[in-house]
Amino acid sequence: MAEENDVVEKQFSLQKIYTKDISFETPNSPKIFTEKWEPVVDFNLGTNVKPLEDSMYEIGLTVTITVKCGDKTAYLVEVNQAGIFSLDGFTEQEMGPMAGSFCPNILFPYAREVISDLVTKGGFPQLLLAPVNFDALYSQHRQQAPSSETIN
Repeated sequence: MAEENDVVEKQFSLQKIYTKDISFETPNSPKIFTEKWEPVVDFNLGTNVKPLEDSMYEIGLTVTITVKCGDKTAYLVEVNQAGIFSLDGFTEQEMGPMAGSFCPNILFPYAREVISDLVTKGGFPQLLLAPVNFDALYSQHRQQAPSSETIN
């Protein structure tokens, strides 16, 4: 029975979600609006983790989209969607998937909405990003760099 008292309860809570940084550029406007719309989309994701105090972490998801028509950039949009998460009682091994997959999965729909709005307000056809499998991306990242994953 003494072992039951030694069990640390895991606690997860979302404290805040916010857009930390936004960039939208249309370097070839207005000329790009007169050209045939055959876009090629380049999509990049990045995450970062910043320990705050106690068991609080700022986790950021950066989504960068570059759309080109031929050799001309139609637009470039970058959104850094962030959140403050309380992650308490998780082991170091559990913190990696929480910060690298679970939390970015929560942030992505917010970033996707911001990007869609920016692109539409920029005068371009609506851009709807497909859902992302952050579990698979995290697993792939772990296979590429298995010994470098820590929260601190």
